[in-house]
Amino acid sequence: MNGNDANRPTRQDIHRYMTECAAEAARIARGVPADRLTEPTHCPDWDLRDLVNHWVLYTSYGLEHRARRTPLPEELTARDFTADPGWAEAYAAQLDRAVAAWADPAVWEGEVDLGPAAIPAVDIASMIVKEMAVHGWDVAVATGQEVRISDEAARFVLDVVLTHGDLYRRYGGFADPVPVPGDAPAFDRALAASGRDPRRASPARPAPHL
Repeated sequence: MNGNDANRPTRQDIHRYMTECAAEAARIARGVPADRLTEPTHCPDWDLRDLVNHWVLYTSYGLEHRARRTPLPEELTARDFTADPGWAEAYAAQLDRAVAAWADPAVWEGEVDLGPAAIPAVDIASMIVKEMAVHGWDVAVATGQEVRISDEAARFVLDVVLTHGDLYRRYGGFADPVPVPGDAPAFDRALAASGRDPRRASPARPAPHL
């Protein structure tokens, strides 16, 4: 993370942001209309169903498996979570299990083996919290909702985006940054730094279907 050690968030801080962003992700999921899942989104080549499935897989099941240091089984990576009419409630329950798994201080020690590389557990947790919020915004924009997170959580997400932005862009996870005013809200700056236009979030300027 950026800054010196004294300014870095503690494990307890990150777990608090994880809990907050998981609750917000669950709220957004409950607002996804079943009849819009085949609609396109602003994410290239992804309709809403694709976006939701990616979001659910990595921010809930992926989060728990990273804590357990176990790989995601193929049954999960191939599953269409939205095929279950109760998928949003199932997602909320899985988020609770994943967040609970990270309540164990021992889980934050050491690294998580991702195959090509091993990444510190604290960084993995931080990056998945970012995924909850940023992909939560993607889903919210596609369904006429808003993301509601605290200023503290938004600043944390911004720091994660700035810290790991080059890595995400190297693997096609982020587009080029979008210009925003320097005094824009922290979450808007996080979205912009990840290649998203935060103006899409305004109800007065709904996201076009690209």
